[in-house]
Amino acid sequence: MPESQNIEWKSKWKDEFLEWICGYANAQGGKIYIGCDDDGKVVGVSHAHKLLEDIPNKVRDAMGIIVGVNLLTENGREYIEIDVPSYPIGISCKGVYYYRSGSTRQILTGPALETFLMRKRGASWDNLPLPAFTLSDIDDGAISHFRQWAAKKGRIDKSVLDEPNEVLLEKLHLMNGPYLTNAAMLLFSKDPEKWQLGAYTKIGYFETDADLLYQDEIHGSILEQIDKIVELLLLKYMRAKITYEGMQRIERYFVPQEALREALLNALCHKQYQSGVPIQISVYADRLYIANHGYLPEGWTLEKLMSKHASSPYNPSIASVFYLAGFIESWGRGIEKICSACEKDGLPQPEYTINPGDIMVKFTAPYDRVIHLTNMVPEKLKNTLDEISLKILNLLAVNPAYTASFLAENLSMSRKTISSRLKKLKEVGLIERIGSDRKGYWKLLNIRSSNGTEHSK
Repeated sequence: MPESQNIEWKSKWKDEFLEWICGYANAQGGKIYIGCDDDGKVVGVSHAHKLLEDIPNKVRDAMGIIVGVNLLTENGREYIEIDVPSYPIGISCKGVYYYRSGSTRQILTGPALETFLMRKRGASWDNLPLPAFTLSDIDDGAISHFRQWAAKKGRIDKSVLDEPNEVLLEKLHLMNGPYLTNAAMLLFSKDPEKWQLGAYTKIGYFETDADLLYQDEIHGSILEQIDKIVELLLLKYMRAKITYEGMQRIERYFVPQEALREALLNALCHKQYQSGVPIQISVYADRLYIANHGYLPEGWTLEKLMSKHASSPYNPSIASVFYLAGFIESWGRGIEKICSACEKDGLPQPEYTINPGDIMVKFTAPYDRVIHLTNMVPEKLKNTLDEISLKILNLLAVNPAYTASFLAENLSMSRKTISSRLKKLKEVGLIERIGSDRKGYWKLLNIRSSNGTEHSK
């Protein structure tokens, strides 16, 4: 049997293994076998009977807890089993907190330690009081938007929505005693970063892993961030394949809008805000990543995350307000809805990666949804074009009707710069203007896109 979350093999006893015992006590419990090699084969241990007495005493003196220590025998060889239960309170070993994650031992410090101790007490960071944040800091616009969303959804009595801000916030369980909570600050402050660094979302477009072409940041109330993020991703970062059925224009992104919105809501609801790290969205021509600093609920695995499960939000107060606003369901169906939306649109399923400090989801574009022209320009013209011109061609391949003003805004360039590049592209025979400036479009010439579609005279 290999080492795992709950099993550790050791050939002989060392006092440093007290740290492993502490890690098990703080996680899901587990067993350490003394007198076994790395493959779990019994090699025996000397002075086994002395260890039966010494180990419990060392554990008690270092941690103040009791563990089971048993003498076992196999093929005439004695070895020790240390059976560590999971403790409902935080356990330190000589003042240091350890935690078992996978087959590794981690030292808990800073925000991770704070979160761990709160979880053991049955508390959550988003429900902690924030005395520095008062009613005068509440953004009336954010409150007003919530009232509208909640009234439309009908999950909260209308009479509650008509109450003054102070009463409404108390009814929403966003007060802890006389104080507003961290959740209230994140949900209804115009500038949450005044009280909590990293309470924003960062978006970047990458040509390669090392080449960041442009980026944006979305700030403000996390209730209002979601629509801003989706809008910016669809208008500036993601490229839709545009086709026509008769006169009807069809736009198809490689991430369905429903899946994108659900993934972003998951990130906003489950983020460990006290880490100070923003949500990070990395967009490429053929894939999109959403990375969020957070953890799975204790005892959860990737398999459980991807299967049907009950709702277990990291920030229950935030999740409750998102639910009342109609943004999320309360049944833990977010990932199920993401996968269903991808399947319905004939797209690959999202890939989740669980790291010790963050959770990341990756959406991948199928071949027929990728639009990328940089390497498709005729060789004889490549040296005549600069990076801005190539970016313009990429955008016009997405939508030939993009105006110079839109291109300037999308690429964070002046309109004069864009106009000069468009003129150059016309001169070298790569684009042609069809129709008027307002209602016309750019026709791409002598270019083959990566999906095999040729644009030519």
